[in-house]
Amino acid sequence: MVAGSNIIVTKIKKSEDSLNFSAYFIVMKRIVRLPALIRWMLWTGFILLLLFTLMRFGLYLFFNKQGNSMADLGKAFFLGLRYDLRTISLVLLVMLLIGSLRPLHPFASAGGKRFWTVFLYILVFLFLFLFVVDFAHYAYLVQRLNASVLNYLEDTSISMTMAWQSYPVIRLILGLAVATWMIMWFIRRAWRRVNNRPQPVGKKTRILSAVISFLILGFFIFGRFNQYPLRWSDAFALGNDYKANLALNPFESFFNTLKFRNKYDEKKVKELYPVIARYYNIPDSNQVLNFERKVVPAGGSLSAQPNIVLVICESFSAYKSSMWGNPLNTTPFFDSLSRNGLFFERCFTPTYGTARGVWATITGIPDVEMPKTASRNPGAVDQHSIINDFAGYDKFYFLGGSASWANIRGVLTNNITGLHLYEGEDFKSPSVDVWGISDKNLFLESNKVLAQQSKPFFAVIQTADNHRPYTIPKEDQAEFKKVNVPVDTLRKYGFETIEELNAFRYTDFSYRKFIEAARQEKYFNNTIFVFIGDHGIPGNAGDMFPQAWTEQRLTSMHVPLLFYGPSFIQPRRTDMICSQVDVLPTIAGLSRIAYTNTTLGKDLLDSTTHSFAFTFDPDNDLSGVVKGDYFYRHQPKTGKEELYSIVNNTSPGKDSATVATMREMRKLTEALYESGKYLLLNNKKKH
Repeated sequence: MVAGSNIIVTKIKKSEDSLNFSAYFIVMKRIVRLPALIRWMLWTGFILLLLFTLMRFGLYLFFNKQGNSMADLGKAFFLGLRYDLRTISLVLLVMLLIGSLRPLHPFASAGGKRFWTVFLYILVFLFLFLFVVDFAHYAYLVQRLNASVLNYLEDTSISMTMAWQSYPVIRLILGLAVATWMIMWFIRRAWRRVNNRPQPVGKKTRILSAVISFLILGFFIFGRFNQYPLRWSDAFALGNDYKANLALNPFESFFNTLKFRNKYDEKKVKELYPVIARYYNIPDSNQVLNFERKVVPAGGSLSAQPNIVLVICESFSAYKSSMWGNPLNTTPFFDSLSRNGLFFERCFTPTYGTARGVWATITGIPDVEMPKTASRNPGAVDQHSIINDFAGYDKFYFLGGSASWANIRGVLTNNITGLHLYEGEDFKSPSVDVWGISDKNLFLESNKVLAQQSKPFFAVIQTADNHRPYTIPKEDQAEFKKVNVPVDTLRKYGFETIEELNAFRYTDFSYRKFIEAARQEKYFNNTIFVFIGDHGIPGNAGDMFPQAWTEQRLTSMHVPLLFYGPSFIQPRRTDMICSQVDVLPTIAGLSRIAYTNTTLGKDLLDSTTHSFAFTFDPDNDLSGVVKGDYFYRHQPKTGKEELYSIVNNTSPGKDSATVATMREMRKLTEALYESGKYLLLNNKKKH
């Protein structure tokens, strides 16, 4: 009986082996029946992927100075594989599109074969060359290759001489040539293998296989099943700089920095440094560029460490809100809150745009990057933030949507130690539109997380609903009552549509629900709440503000700034001019902690603080300063400068006092602009 069972089992196993072999044979047969071009593309892609993988292992073997094991670096290697597949897929996509043209088809035309042979020789040589330069760059600067190396071309003769004297250039070139020939030997062998096994392929199969190949390559280029593509900043979410650098490849880091060649003029920064030193109370020591200030709280620290909740408010434009008397009364709750806290009525963001606003708030540096934002610049991803000086605090960042937006994830996770990042998919509430869950649910879910904390915490909540498409969730439409206002009344008081007005009102509704929920929790009485607009909205402020606010677009940068904490702050409203970059130093001052300030923010409660705000318009390349009764603007390329009154509609005169004011504001503007460019790349966190 047992023998019979063994015979049956043996037959079943043989049958299974036969089936497995048959399945393998069927798959291989189908691959073989693919068009010759696609089969050669698969071989070429596989060979290039082996090369890229070997280079990543080379970086690991030569530069693993932190003792990381392969197990620790699994996520970095996997993310690196995705970056490599993106780069290789771009090459294969070019082969698919151009190679499909009959004159350039590598198997249908002798000219096509020659073209692709030359093309791939050049491409492989360039790949190897960039890998070699990348290794040298990393060995010298502990950074993957980036576009800053192009700055050496400005002194080509000196750079070439230095390279010749420092490296075995001839041997490197010969080595690259040999390595290129070896890799191309495999690629040409793959071409011969495909060419020697011709398969008849019908028109339908050719079209279908081309479409499927296009879609697969497109997916690898996009990099993920998500609203946002795979970005370089995802590497900096791995936990430390080494893992990030290991995951990246030189093509990802180089081409993503190509458009961000920040050309700060160090000589000019040094020349203007005394202006910065005077306005920021920094000892001016022999023109040494040191922006660092060690701040120790006067009178000692507080007996209990206060929690911090910093709310970055989407499009919280001052002239549209109730705190300045807008007759539409859009934000009655926030208005009542501001009467019970420290409210700054003349606060400005350095520039316009959410990404730039978040950057300025978290880093304390105005985002003067052009044409993109600093958060998208891989060279600027390493930044010091005062948030890290809140020792012993748990750090949280709550966002209703995705932190892949504007590459903000890299800025947050790479620079805020131990950050707990909550995104849309981490919440129970459903998404209501492209920006994720509603602001009300974002606040309520954030409140639940904060209520469970036993340690002091520093939490940032970033809202998004006050933004197109201006969604009001169905679940709130019974409690939140929409209003209807005539179009002429809307526009008279700063709104374009009724949807915009109701979205602005819904933001206030969300603030109310948040504070009401927080008041029920134990953490409330030991918490300082801070509200700052990420930016304003350009538009007509009408008679609510002098003409310059509308005509010179100050409305796009004018936002509310409120510090609210009944246990810590006496109610007061102040017209002191201040900036978004001042938020973190002021929070640190209120919390009475020792901190290091290396940027252009200042503690607004320090009696020695100067009152001004820097502004930057990247669309028109205009930088300026709001100070005293004036708004000054300057365009570096043309030399044009303007001075406007912000307190009335009177044009500034040309008397000696006004000329002196303009001269002083010009110097301050230039110093802040040049220092801002410098600090974007020279405000690295302490490792």
